[in-house]
Amino acid sequence: MPINPTRSRIRDRNDPINRPEFLSLNQPLRNSNEARGTLRRPGSLKRQPSQQQQQQPQNVQQEPLENNTEDRRESVKLPEEDCIQLNPSFKGIAMNSLLAIDICMSKRLGVCAYSHSSWGSVRSMVNLLAITGHGIPWIIGTIICLTRSNTMAGQEVLVNLLLALLLDVMTVAGMQKLVKRKGPWEMTPGLFDYIAMDIYSFPAAHASRAAMVSKFLLSHLVLAVPLRILLVLWAFLAGMSRVLLGRHHLTDVGFGFALGYLHFNLVEMVWLPSNTCQTLISIGKLSWIPL
Repeated sequence: MPINPTRSRIRDRNDPINRPEFLSLNQPLRNSNEARGTLRRPGSLKRQPSQQQQQQPQNVQQEPLENNTEDRRESVKLPEEDCIQLNPSFKGIAMNSLLAIDICMSKRLGVCAYSHSSWGSVRSMVNLLAITGHGIPWIIGTIICLTRSNTMAGQEVLVNLLLALLLDVMTVAGMQKLVKRKGPWEMTPGLFDYIAMDIYSFPAAHASRAAMVSKFLLSHLVLAVPLRILLVLWAFLAGMSRVLLGRHHLTDVGFGFALGYLHFNLVEMVWLPSNTCQTLISIGKLSWIPL
């Protein structure tokens, strides 16, 4: 049957979808880019290809810049000290705890670090005690005694003592230069410290020297018991004086004592005989005549 056009129009009018407020539902969806393109002016359409041509070299230039920034981020890495370990090992925790205890106790024991400290009134006496363990006075004193010694046995002992002192100074200076640990208190080194290359904290040079010298004298000199006790007490106080002055940590002094004992054993192993010592003395006096 043929459809009456009037009825179809009436049906379309009565249909709520054909109302003006619902007309957008009957229209097909369009892309946002197309909609934006239709809203642009005709002049912008003409400028569009020129903008695309300008953006192409910019994009080409931005790509190597982004690659360079990524390479820089990969090359610049934070040091391990600034990084946080989410799962630290038991060994690391124990070491950090011991170092924290060492620093805390060393700062508390630095009662003579400054003149206004709690024991600042005895700071000069503690400084004098620390000078007795310095390397320069011991080296100069050993050379003076060597020039005035007349016996071959005394000269042999003094030459080996001088070599032990030089070994101690060079070894401690090298280890301090490698470790570069600073003391518990920020203090500028003195003149003797610069001469003996005793600038850093680890290991303690005074403790190493005092332990080596005391052990050397106890082994090669005949001393009474009170003098032996005083010699050991001097070695201990000479090493601890640097802690009281705020120059070293407790671990620095402990390692210094162990290093001095190691130096003594090394000198005993390579002990120079009397003939070699006499040759070295003659070379030092510029009176050596080769056989």
